Amino acid sequence: QVQLVETGGGLVQAGGSLRLSCAATGPTFSTSTMGWFRQAPGKEREFVAALDWSGRTTDYANSVKGRFTISRDNAKNIVYLQMNGLKPEDTAIYSCAAQARLRIVATDPWKYDYWGRGTQVTVSP
Repeated sequence: QVQLVETGGGLVQAGGSLRLSCAATGPTFSTSTMGWFRQAPGKEREFVAALDWSGRTTDYANSVKGRFTISRDNAKNIVYLQMNGLKPEDTAIYSCAAQARLRIVATDPWKYDYWGRGTQVTVSP
């Protein structure tokens, strides 16, 4: 069983930065593909970024490429999402997710088995 807890959300002005953290408990974190997703009010959950167990293979949504960076520290069981150049359209609840059945960097939320509760990110104009 894997438990995920996100922190680091908050209110920031457009152009600002935030770093989200996702702390994981469980024996399989270091071998799990991890992802970040977000959901804005009235919208579907959407993929943001993902990386494999080593951190060497990553994928990003086009809307965040060049602004967001996903990384992980397997010694600390934490995955990060560094968000720079934030825009009002980035406002959403951000959740991290972990795979258990697969070992692929995926954009489809149905390929992830464990989810955190999320952290709110609000970007003001």
